[in-house]
Amino acid sequence: MAGALVKARFEQVTKRFGTGPDSVLALEPITLDIAENAFVCLVGPSGCGKSTLLNILAGFETPTSGEALMDGQPVRGPDPRRGVVFQQGALFTWMTVQDNVAFGPLATGKSDAEAAQIAARHLEMVGLASFAKRYPYELSGGMQQRVGIARALANDPEILLMDEPFAALDAQTRELLQEEIKRIWQSTRKTVLWITHSIEEALFLATDIVVMSARPGRIKARLSPQFALSSDPGVVASAEFVRMKAEIFGLLREEALAAQRQEATR
Repeated sequence: MAGALVKARFEQVTKRFGTGPDSVLALEPITLDIAENAFVCLVGPSGCGKSTLLNILAGFETPTSGEALMDGQPVRGPDPRRGVVFQQGALFTWMTVQDNVAFGPLATGKSDAEAAQIAARHLEMVGLASFAKRYPYELSGGMQQRVGIARALANDPEILLMDEPFAALDAQTRELLQEEIKRIWQSTRKTVLWITHSIEEALFLATDIVVMSARPGRIKARLSPQFALSSDPGVVASAEFVRMKAEIFGLLREEALAAQRQEATR
């Protein structure tokens, strides 16, 4: 997205867990720009620091050195301008679906009526308007994740941070939700940072794919697929999609093997 405004930036960010000889360097110095309205996917082997990087931008973790910036200002902690969705929906089990989605707007000062309208609009957006009065335990895993997405969107964040939100879902549900999240992104153009282990998911959704190395994580490659603006799920069968999938597979295989060697020598 050449020429686009930079919405978020990692500036020479490193992260080390622990101290002394048993400490673990999770991230080497990483500098990465995320353009406004971009959909950026991080892919890499397990343990490469993808979630750590996301948590630093969320304000849940502090870097050992360097800094994360949003709109040019350092990230000092969680902020409602950044919405987070995790692998599990993390819903309030004692609240209805509508009350879960309305929670954020109420917490930021909206009236009961305003919060209810916001919740209804976002439940409609994710196709769950008819489940507003249900409780999370009455929903499937895929439906719970859709509620989590609606809850994040209801706060009208400027950036959405998504940590493998579809990882625990079956393949068919996952594919349908990928189409749904693409539709939502195309209509809202929120800036998104998305973590996934799925090459196909990254190619289908992202304007930018960042491939990370085995620990300590660093940026190995950055690619710009052209499928994010397509509404045709059949793009996954196109020659260019297949070519890019093979390219990323090759990059990730090298790093997965390196990660295996690291584990074997621990």
